[in-house]
Amino acid sequence: MRRPHVLDLATRKFWRLVGRPVDLAGAESWLRAPVSRSPTVADGWPAAEAAHHGGTADDGDPTAGLLAAVAALDGPGFDASALRPEIRDFYEHTAAWRMDVWTGWSPLFWPAGELIARLFGRRVEQLALPMRPLEVAHGMDSRVIVIRDRTGAQVSAAWLRTLRPTGRYVFSGCYTARLLPGADRPGVHVAFPLESGNVQVFLRPRVGDDGSLVLESPPGRFGQDGAYVVVHDGGRDHAARVPLHETFHVYVDADGVLRTDHEVRLGRTWVVRLHYRLERVR
Repeated sequence: MRRPHVLDLATRKFWRLVGRPVDLAGAESWLRAPVSRSPTVADGWPAAEAAHHGGTADDGDPTAGLLAAVAALDGPGFDASALRPEIRDFYEHTAAWRMDVWTGWSPLFWPAGELIARLFGRRVEQLALPMRPLEVAHGMDSRVIVIRDRTGAQVSAAWLRTLRPTGRYVFSGCYTARLLPGADRPGVHVAFPLESGNVQVFLRPRVGDDGSLVLESPPGRFGQDGAYVVVHDGGRDHAARVPLHETFHVYVDADGVLRTDHEVRLGRTWVVRLHYRLERVR
């Protein structure tokens, strides 16, 4: 049997210590999400996730979207029809869009980010945030795999992003609309599979006055929108809420270009900011 990497094993022990036991088939089923069967994540998990739903992983649609319909997020305080049509099109036909990226790190957090990227992100090919602007100078390639259930309905989508010059995986996430217990409407749920666990973010949507989309993972209690780490260790699943908060602002600029401002904060302090320029190519 393959021995786990010492850093991965230590990380799982840490999150087990600071987290709480959860029942992913019961009371905490809202935290059930894909995991990787191997230490290197890349694109190895979508087929297993489709099998969990008794369906297929459709990798052949060049206009596949992260959401089958943005209207799946509708509810009190959110109406997808008020969004700019370019934004709805991006989420419903993500694979048809090309992405250029710029990144900037807070000097305070850059050393920790570089250490995590070297020891963890690049090794497992997951959450490997670019550390230097030139790393993303040539943009990212985007691939969407639709995960369907036994009826053929889309239950989620795998969004795989790689650096264009090298093909190295940066993000490999599972996207769907999910309703949290006690919530009045669904939000965007993103899970990043890892071996024996995952990182998850629950983002609450709202429409800006200009038809833009704002997605936020705010501070809050366990069970509310925000970021979580889930690990399987010692024969049980454990989950912890993480004080990382994200904001995405998806908008159309004065020249008609679709853009996204993405900020990650630790508490009230910003950690990294990314900017995406999006262009429909199909």
